[in-house]
Amino acid sequence: MILTRFSKGILHSVLAGGALSIAFALTASGQVQTTTKSAPAGAPTHTVKVARGEIVYVSGNSVVIKMEDGTLRHFDNVPDSTTVTVDGKQLNVHQIKPGMKIEKQTITTTTPKMITTVKTVTGTVWQVTPPLSVILTLEDGKNQRFKIPQGQKFNINGEETDAFGLRKGMKIDAQMVVEQPETVVSQQVKLSGTMPPPPPAPKPDVAILILMPVPAAPQAETAAAATSEPAPQKLPKTASDLPLVGLLGAISIALGLALKAVRSCNS
Repeated sequence: MILTRFSKGILHSVLAGGALSIAFALTASGQVQTTTKSAPAGAPTHTVKVARGEIVYVSGNSVVIKMEDGTLRHFDNVPDSTTVTVDGKQLNVHQIKPGMKIEKQTITTTTPKMITTVKTVTGTVWQVTPPLSVILTLEDGKNQRFKIPQGQKFNINGEETDAFGLRKGMKIDAQMVVEQPETVVSQQVKLSGTMPPPPPAPKPDVAILILMPVPAAPQAETAAAATSEPAPQKLPKTASDLPLVGLLGAISIALGLALKAVRSCNS
């Protein structure tokens, strides 16, 4: 939109669809002021992409991760500022270990916005080349040339005119307003991980019975002992006849005494 203010009125013009614009051929920071505003043009949308893998190699700032699909991805020169959240702690590339499970979440936020750019200039018409351009004398006395968009219309005191209606000496405040839709995309990356499981504890000590073999005698000595000491065929005679003779004598004496006693009783 272009607003043109004369000494007794204001000229308004609307840029159709925001497609028309005025190009400033010269620059004057003190005379041409530009402001930009951004406003939401709709609800933002969010998408989340998750990738998981296992660290298989770490050396310095170089990391190799095996992804879920089995592919290996090499990340070289990983910054020290990149951290992984593990059990509430932030670990950098020098603190991670092979065997760790890594999960990367990429959150993409897409926000539609309307970008409004406003350029304002104040000056006096010095020369008009309709319908192409107009030269204005600014407040500092310098002249600047401005291109007029094709088909631009001006509203002067309620009457619509084009660039041919501008005259030298008219004081105007020209304002260009351009509205352009824009999509702002932002990403947030979250890295989390879990430490590898500890190695299994060793089994408790179990008593083991160890059998010690008894050394066998040499075969040569065994054979010699068998030949030198043959097994006896009969038991050796170890007793004598004296006890038997004594026993018979005692029995004879006892019989003699018994016969003597019987005779004494009969006489």
